Amino acid sequence: GLAPAMSALVLLLEEPSAKALLEGVLPRLLPAEVEVVYLVFEGKQDLERNIARKLRGWRRPDSSFVILRDQDAAPCEQVKARLAEHVAQSGKPGLVRIACHELEAWIAGDLTALGRAFGADRIAKEANRTRLREPDALVRPVELLRQLVPEYQKIDGARRVGPLLDPGTNASKSFRAFCTGVSRLVTASAKPHA
Repeated sequence: GLAPAMSALVLLLEEPSAKALLEGVLPRLLPAEVEVVYLVFEGKQDLERNIARKLRGWRRPDSSFVILRDQDAAPCEQVKARLAEHVAQSGKPGLVRIACHELEAWIAGDLTALGRAFGADRIAKEANRTRLREPDALVRPVELLRQLVPEYQKIDGARRVGPLLDPGTNASKSFRAFCTGVSRLVTASAKPHA
């Protein structure tokens, strides 16, 4: 059969924990023949400063780009618009996704996975408590994760939980939006050009 048009998915990330998490998630969203390239920056300023330059300088054809950044304290729309502007300056298409408020909300969105990753079943029960139906509303989700798993560390935790996260059942809207966006990107580029 025909190989998909897209051969590489290039992710621009603000920190190593995002890469650790996505290494567990993306293989389940993407066809095996798509190679994933992770470009990890030193925080969001570094990421933003380099988006246009990185995309412009990217020489490999058949690549699609995804930029992922934490929302943190700024309004989501504002952050997204600014990143989209950097992408536009590069002249290359790129998908911009924001983790609200932080990447750890994606893990808070599936406490059952957190419990399984750390062998703590009692955590799944916490998942049913109301305030966790909106993990994206947590300003510091990592604090919640540490209450539940005191030994929780960003990179190690992301690496452990990533393979267990299910976009279909995750309570985090920003995680589901990320997964849908990536899947759509891949299917769009796999269609033969008319």
